[in-house]
Amino acid sequence: MCHSGLAGLRAKAEVAINEALGTEGVGERVWRVFFGVVSLPLAVSCVVFFINHRYDGAALWDFKLVPGFKPFCWITSFISFWFLYPSTFNLLEVAAVDKPKFHMWETGIMRVTRHPQMIGQALWCLPHTMWIGNSFMIATSFGLMAHHILGAWHGDRRLKTRYGEAFEEVKARTSVMPFAALLDGRQQPPEGWLKEFARAPYIAITVGTVAAYFAHPLLEGGATLLKW
Repeated sequence: MCHSGLAGLRAKAEVAINEALGTEGVGERVWRVFFGVVSLPLAVSCVVFFINHRYDGAALWDFKLVPGFKPFCWITSFISFWFLYPSTFNLLEVAAVDKPKFHMWETGIMRVTRHPQMIGQALWCLPHTMWIGNSFMIATSFGLMAHHILGAWHGDRRLKTRYGEAFEEVKARTSVMPFAALLDGRQQPPEGWLKEFARAPYIAITVGTVAAYFAHPLLEGGATLLKW
């Protein structure tokens, strides 16, 4: 509710803040900071709770000793983060150093799917649910996917409201299902389009994901100390 609700209020809130202050560009930064102040503590608390309780609930299966299962989980989880964080295209906007803008991307991962965060969340939930194999993980994955499906609908609605026909044209050239628009010819990428992935944000995601994997013991230790 907080994450999607504040995103839905963004356009009106930015205008209201700018009008109240009698300036331009400040409302966008103020709302981004407010959004972060509300969202980040909630995200951290959810991650900590998940780490501490991930083995609660009823055990349903155990595939950990199946040959090749651990590499499958690692590789799928790694790929998921390439989809999960397209917002890192402009870190200065994320941090409100530059004025945050409402983008309608159609390059890189967006050629593969118009809703990479939803697909990335599915790619994360699948191996984690299979690895942990209990009722708590199923409930967690259900909640995460419900949130991201709502977010996909909400994102399209906001883009339609802001960009109108221009968004409809982008929607017609892209797909929710990964690679569907590329395979059926609706998406016609330029020659050498794979170079769009050779950008600092994708490199940062790659390095960060590998680092997070090796930092799992530290994350687990820190969460245990908080006892949430």
